[in-house]
Amino acid sequence: MTFQPAKWPRKLRSQEWFGGTGKDAIYHRGWMKNQGYPDDLFDGRPVIGICNTWSDLTPCNGHLRELAEKVKNGVWEAGGFPVEFPVFSPSESALRPTAMMFRNLCAMDVEEALRGKPIDGVVLMAGCDKTTPALLMGAASVDLPAIVVSGGPMLNGHFRGERVGSGTHIRRFNEVVKAGEMTPDEFVEAEASMSRSAGGCNTMGTASTMASMAEALGMALSGNAAIPAVDSRRRMMSQLTGRRIVQMVKDDLKPSDIMTKEAFENAIRTNGAIGGSTNAVVHLQALAGRCEVPLSLEDWDRCGKDVPTIVNLLPSGKWLMEEFFYAGGLPVVIKRLGETGLLHKDALTVSGGSIWDEVKDVQNWNEDVIVPTEKALRKSGGIAVLRGNLAPNGAILKPSAASPELMVHRGRAVVFEDIDDYKARVDLPDLDIDASCVMVLKNCGPKGYPGMAEVGDMALPAKLLKAGVRDMVRISDARMSGTAYGTVVLHTAPEAAAGGPLAVVQTGDMIELNVEERRIHLDISDDELAARLADWTPPVARPGGGYAQLYHDKVNRADEGADFDFLVGRRGNDVARESH
Repeated sequence: MTFQPAKWPRKLRSQEWFGGTGKDAIYHRGWMKNQGYPDDLFDGRPVIGICNTWSDLTPCNGHLRELAEKVKNGVWEAGGFPVEFPVFSPSESALRPTAMMFRNLCAMDVEEALRGKPIDGVVLMAGCDKTTPALLMGAASVDLPAIVVSGGPMLNGHFRGERVGSGTHIRRFNEVVKAGEMTPDEFVEAEASMSRSAGGCNTMGTASTMASMAEALGMALSGNAAIPAVDSRRRMMSQLTGRRIVQMVKDDLKPSDIMTKEAFENAIRTNGAIGGSTNAVVHLQALAGRCEVPLSLEDWDRCGKDVPTIVNLLPSGKWLMEEFFYAGGLPVVIKRLGETGLLHKDALTVSGGSIWDEVKDVQNWNEDVIVPTEKALRKSGGIAVLRGNLAPNGAILKPSAASPELMVHRGRAVVFEDIDDYKARVDLPDLDIDASCVMVLKNCGPKGYPGMAEVGDMALPAKLLKAGVRDMVRISDARMSGTAYGTVVLHTAPEAAAGGPLAVVQTGDMIELNVEERRIHLDISDDELAARLADWTPPVARPGGGYAQLYHDKVNRADEGADFDFLVGRRGNDVARESH
């Protein structure tokens, strides 16, 4: 039976390529037909792009080819024409110097592919940390109907009777090795238990956090975030998403309709409730810039400060993503936010309905995993935004992963000028440091690394670990992994490499941290700070040309999302002029 294009209320974008009998249309259709596609696929059926970050070198996303086939099935069932295409895949586990440096490159790839190809709507196949924000950023700038399918978390790890969380336990085991409480051979033995199935980190790391952010923003079907990668329901979710995107094209339901200020506020509150990654800040700030939604660090503090952390998952709690899914997953958390007046219930989602309609009837099946509000891990979770003379444009801290006794602290600075200086000196026996000190790491921000690597959760000196110390106040312009933990001040802005006050902190200076007052202060006079800044000499930039040079020259501040300044905003999806 021939497909009837009259079902569609308007001319589809893909018809600019495939419609008619002219030379250009025949050129485009003819080349596509060498893959065996029949004539009627080009007569008005919506073309659905499947934007895939699958790669053998991105292990978290290694199963996305299989999920893409399920998406295709759903697209076919709904009367669409699915076409899969690859984009750059920044792998957190293998890409140097840091995957964050290439988030913007992936977003550029997505944006230009969507604008330049005959696509009416797109399914965004994401998983590993940076792929979710990158795909959303690119899609937001083009503003075609779009929906996210997440790869999902890997299965729980187990080692010698202990539940093992990917990322988090690497750090914990590394600490106990340095403390002499675990042998290197035992560390290697534990390796096999950490990543035992396809999928992303099974803690509430950045991958699971950003999948949760996509769902809380309304850009994924309800329940998408937590389904384990190898669960059959993940494949079913993929097929249902394929069906849904076809209807979204018919309805012309676009990212700009969904990712509003209210949606971002829902996501910020959700991040606080789940104990989500600090990386959510830099990614949502960048995404809001693409959506032309005004979002500031003050919004994070305003919306997140009074949100209790109710998800008892590593690194803030004890369980893993499998248990979170079995307990009911993110819909239960969003429902709780709605019940306590912390949700914009009318926010639109890719379902075509409101976020509240999607979650109002769900149940919590395990109150040790998603705990009652009165038993919250932290009464005031969210992300704490700190300001002071050390961070005029802000810095952040994750209270749910920090030590309560260090939330108000004054200590002597021990300064590391860059990551190489840190690695060279941190374990020296004669390093003048004790548990009351404040570790300071410079020149690891967006320009300084470049790429803003996840080195802010500096491992403590071996001699202190051997003495039983497990946390100290640490301050840097870097990021940290969502699987990390500790009393760590991050994203200090302006960064040291751009001449921020962090650049002139000296060993021996006293630094004050007061999280309740949202204050981070370098205890020197204004005149002394001004004099030091006047004498400061910028470090020699070492990008070495190419993309690294572009990144160094065009990246904006951490509090602005570390996007490229020329990519902020929405450029639309107008069809480019034909060149044949």
